[in-house]
Amino acid sequence: MVRAEVETWKPRRGPDWSDMMIRLAAAGPSPWVVYSVASVAMILILVTAFVIGSWLEIGALAPQPIDSHVPH
Repeated sequence: MVRAEVETWKPRRGPDWSDMMIRLAAAGPSPWVVYSVASVAMILILVTAFVIGSWLEIGALAPQPIDSHVPH
């Protein structure tokens, strides 16, 4: 049975890109869902990095000393 299927199969010339793209688009989530989830994830990562960096006083987020020379 399998041998008969394999022997009768004839490959097409070149890949079938349009059929493959249609199958991929139908199988996955909507692009708006992907973009929305990615945007929320990026915002959470940036806010978390800002809060942790400020709390640990890392880099430019740390309070900077101010040199002040007040004349008498």
